[in-house]
Amino acid sequence: MMSSPKRLFTQLSQPGPHSVARGNLALVGIPGYVFTPVEGTGLPAVAFGHGLLQPPARYAGLLRHLASWGIVAACPATQRSPLPSHRMYAADLRVALDICTDVRLGEGEISVDPKKLGLAGHSMGAAAAVLLAAEDPRVRAVATLAIAESLPSAADFAARCTMPSLHIAAGEDLIAPTTAHATPIAKAWAGPAQLRTAPKASHLAFTEGRHWTELLLHGKANHKSMRTAKALLTAFFLKYLTGASGYDALLDAELKGADLAYSAQP
Repeated sequence: MMSSPKRLFTQLSQPGPHSVARGNLALVGIPGYVFTPVEGTGLPAVAFGHGLLQPPARYAGLLRHLASWGIVAACPATQRSPLPSHRMYAADLRVALDICTDVRLGEGEISVDPKKLGLAGHSMGAAAAVLLAAEDPRVRAVATLAIAESLPSAADFAARCTMPSLHIAAGEDLIAPTTAHATPIAKAWAGPAQLRTAPKASHLAFTEGRHWTELLLHGKANHKSMRTAKALLTAFFLKYLTGASGYDALLDAELKGADLAYSAQP
């Protein structure tokens, strides 16, 4: 029996069945966090890019959530200056994926399947994920939150991305307005693409806690927006990285707080 979108949303917005451990990427060569289930082999993994000036701690709840559903999640803490290099951060996301696949995580109890790799990110970290996805054939799925255009252009690189993508934009984003950032990227995507808009969300809605950058950038953390992101990203990556069935009802549904703005199946 297929679950309803509402039931799936409720289920996937709550922590999953796995206990979670947190590690430090610095121990293997790059600053940042990695969250994993406490055990498991052949797991999927996602490298997550932080937003402009944002510390990875602002996404710890999201990363922990993905790990609780059996997805290894790593976030490099590099390129945090006011003038970050998007290309270099994309390279750091590649390193994070390499660490996930090449290093035995935890106490040797965890391994990642190199055929189950995804990318995600917020703001400029989302754009860096797109830059990498266009060049790394290992990447099977990409999800973005309030994506901001990059240099070079993420929209140009999106035209080379054939894997499925999910883009969640912030309807009240003054830093990266949807029509100028998320929409062109989603419409340029070469593979399946879906764009959703959280109507009342600001640019920083997909972060957690408080941070001094709220004085410079638009908005603040929003629990409802993050809850929506947790449910949709979990369903998206479970479907496209593990082949799990039963999540289409949520991923294809009209959702309150995540309006379906664009969908394409090339």
